Amino acid sequence: QVQLVESGGGLVQTGGSLRLSCAASGSTVDYYSIGWFRQAPGKEREGVSCISSSDGNTHYADSVKGRFTISRDNAKNMVYLQMNSLKPEDTAEYYCAATIIDCSGYVPTHDEYDYWGQGTQVTVSS
Repeated sequence: QVQLVESGGGLVQTGGSLRLSCAASGSTVDYYSIGWFRQAPGKEREGVSCISSSDGNTHYADSVKGRFTISRDNAKNMVYLQMNSLKPEDTAEYYCAATIIDCSGYVPTHDEYDYWGQGTQVTVSS
């Protein structure tokens, strides 16, 4: 069992930055690939990024490439999402999730994630 808690969301102006944190407990995060997802009102949940459990490889949605950076600190059981150059279309509830599937060579769908946090709201004003 893994418990995940997101933090770091908030209100920011266009072009601003936020860093989201995902704190894991209950089990070491080393064995899990961790993904970030987001969901805006009336829209489907979208995969934003994933970081591999085995080699630290990362994946990003095209919409955030070059602006967002995912990282992990296994010693602290933490995963981060640094979000720069934020746009109004980045406004959403952001979730972190854990999967035993290694996302090094394959990007798991949201159905393949086993554990989810409760979410943190990011609002980007224009």
